[in-house]
Amino acid sequence: MSGAGSGKCPEERSHAWSGEGPQGVCAMHELHLCQMDALYGVSQVLSRSLDYRETIQAVLRILDEAAGLCRGLVSVVEPDGSLLVQAVHGVDPEQFASVRYQAGEGIIGFAMEKSRTIVLARVGDDPRFVNKMGVYDPELPFIAVPIKVAGSLKGVLAVQPGREDDALLEEKARFLEMVANLIGQSLGLSLQVEQEKRSLLEERDLLRRTVRHQHGFDSIVGRSAVMRRVFDQVRLVAKWNTTVLIRGETGTGKELIANAIHYNSPRARGPLVKLNCAALPENLLESELFGHERGAFTGAVGSRKGRFEQADGGTLFLDEIGEISPAFQAKLLRVLQEGEFERVGGSRSIKVDVRIIAATHRDLETAVDMGDFREDLFYRLNVMPLYLPPLRERLEDIPDICRHLLAKVGNVQKRKLCITDAALRRLANYDWPGNVRELENCLERAAVLSEDGRIDVDLIRFPGRERVPPRPSPPPAATAVRLDDPHLSERERVIAALEQAGWVQAKAARLLNMTPRQIAYRIQTLNIEVKQF
Repeated sequence: MSGAGSGKCPEERSHAWSGEGPQGVCAMHELHLCQMDALYGVSQVLSRSLDYRETIQAVLRILDEAAGLCRGLVSVVEPDGSLLVQAVHGVDPEQFASVRYQAGEGIIGFAMEKSRTIVLARVGDDPRFVNKMGVYDPELPFIAVPIKVAGSLKGVLAVQPGREDDALLEEKARFLEMVANLIGQSLGLSLQVEQEKRSLLEERDLLRRTVRHQHGFDSIVGRSAVMRRVFDQVRLVAKWNTTVLIRGETGTGKELIANAIHYNSPRARGPLVKLNCAALPENLLESELFGHERGAFTGAVGSRKGRFEQADGGTLFLDEIGEISPAFQAKLLRVLQEGEFERVGGSRSIKVDVRIIAATHRDLETAVDMGDFREDLFYRLNVMPLYLPPLRERLEDIPDICRHLLAKVGNVQKRKLCITDAALRRLANYDWPGNVRELENCLERAAVLSEDGRIDVDLIRFPGRERVPPRPSPPPAATAVRLDDPHLSERERVIAALEQAGWVQAKAARLLNMTPRQIAYRIQTLNIEVKQF
């Protein structure tokens, strides 16, 4: 620190500071020079770091060495209103680790309570002197100055001048007020940064918990035996860095499984980077995965990291891996084998630590036999295969999936949605070529059409998929709904009769022992949509 300890030492200057003799004016001048020297050193220290605990300790050392103000102490106001001692020059931190002053307690607490500077010629004469840490000399003067930030009290700075008969206490008190202002500005900024950092850490942890909950096993619904086997496999493979190949038809939830593997793995704190390989042409796919250097191609105005570099330390999810060309398969194989690659237009090898999760709906074995997919890449990806069954093979999961999806749609629409048993039966009788994705779209469409949030069978529609014969015959007795079933609601009973009667109202009325006028009234009051053939 330039100039902080220059000139005479405090002991050599002590007589001059006293202001005695004909050289009193010179003593004042020398004091000001020392104080300017100390202020310069304090400002340098405070500008180096935002860690106020570290900088305050250095400030107290400068006050001692450059200005002769020893036993410096800084205490900071805590959320409960007490003063916690943060630093004492020349004292082992263990001696003041838990020392606190309440408002009005001792001279330091009194300075906090009154929010003004306290100057004492002999501290031992003041009845408020408590000397909690036993470091202050009762025979020496004492100065306590409040530390303020924008008019708000944040702490107290206290020191002891080194002579008993100090005649320049007021000058030193004004100097300490300047130092306290500098400390206050640094302390205010440090506390603000510390609070923002704490808030960001809390927000990060909350987001991590939220993401882990949203993308964990709770987001994958299914109690069927086939899905329980999938869950068991996911829990086992998530613990390791093994490459995973998720297979299944479109819409079965392959991305959900990839999320669950990542967020339940040791890499959960790292990034999860996703890329749909079918969404990009081969020339863009290489740049997207490996990145490029400046000038590598037209429009490459700067270097850019690819998905592999972005996923370093985490997981890379390659969806629709079966759609990449044989030429690009060779480039991908090298990365999987060696863990290194070059950017497009670059010559430097880049090593990455990435876990690969791939997914496809294609029959890769057939693609290998036909020469469309490299056999060595297939074996590199197929270390741990996971097969997701189509929805038609786990129809018993439909009620649980529907309730989960309706809760999700209900959160978006800001209302509670429910579904009837008749609607669930209708959903269970469909073959679901689009799997869970089609089911979600079907339920969202039904929710939009529902005015009261109740989804009944008449709102379940399959546009472009459902083929209804011109005049359907009643279902066989073995599969027809029994109209005298006590568990059926009136609406379900009327709809069942209409379906068995081919939506001919007069025929349905006879099945229910009603008149045509009565069933027409029921259709109107129960808000049943009549199908026209």
